[in-house]
Amino acid sequence: MAHALSSSRPEAVAERIDGRTVARALSAETAARVEALRARTGHAPALAVVLVGDDPASKVYVGRKVAECRRVGIVSVEHRLAADTPQDVLLALIDRLNLDGEIDGILIQLPLPPQIDATLVLDRIDPAKDVDGFHPVNVGRLSTGTGGLVPCTPLGVMKLLDGLIADYRGLDVVVIGKSNIVGKPVAMLLLEREATVTVTHIETRGLPEIARKADIIVAAAGAPHLVRGYWVKPGAIVIDVGITRVAQPDGSTRLVGDCATEELGHARAVTPVPGGVGPMTIACLLGNTVTAAERARHG
Repeated sequence: MAHALSSSRPEAVAERIDGRTVARALSAETAARVEALRARTGHAPALAVVLVGDDPASKVYVGRKVAECRRVGIVSVEHRLAADTPQDVLLALIDRLNLDGEIDGILIQLPLPPQIDATLVLDRIDPAKDVDGFHPVNVGRLSTGTGGLVPCTPLGVMKLLDGLIADYRGLDVVVIGKSNIVGKPVAMLLLEREATVTVTHIETRGLPEIARKADIIVAAAGAPHLVRGYWVKPGAIVIDVGITRVAQPDGSTRLVGDCATEELGHARAVTPVPGGVGPMTIACLLGNTVTAAERARHG
């Protein structure tokens, strides 16, 4: 079976996959869904965002999520708790949000302070309101292909790939990274599309040779510039999920991905860092919130 992945271009110039543009289009679709739900039910989707402590990066992420909610018409309800908040207080808040009929989605910003068991907290969220897609029930539904809310970053990866690929059947995909947040769920999503998926990690023996066979590489190991040019065959698509801040010789820092992008001119298409997968994560979070609201108010 033929797939439109081969490249015969004489000069090697990889297409840049613009995640910001795709995310804006997705958010516009989400805004239209919000308006349709409001017109049908009189209810705007509502997302509860819980931030424990004052981690600077977490504050920035929460601010972005709240701003994007407002932009598409989702109601955001913030709960900011002190860094020394006891675990039982946070669990009690989640219990209240689970029972609140006006709240459609619940987001717990990670990381949590050391006195709180993140696994216990995430498991406490009602799976129907788990817009991050981390609850074991949603993980199980993903693995069995029976619905559920899909983790935002893997969902964003698939939406970027869908802009390039119409038929995944038989394509060779290598996922580098085995996390529960990205590597495993994106592998399951690709398997659902009938791709042939190999899940690897930085300890995998012969990783360059394995990657070299792939039509698609999804790099999500959190290892700066792990994937070099010789790892990638001509015409492959490379999705770089990694993002790490690294120091520069002049004392400044910059964000880099898991791939040495400057060496990948012979690829068909590559996501930049930043500006590739990152914008898709928040856009998919908003989409999941509307999906949860639509399911809760389907009547």
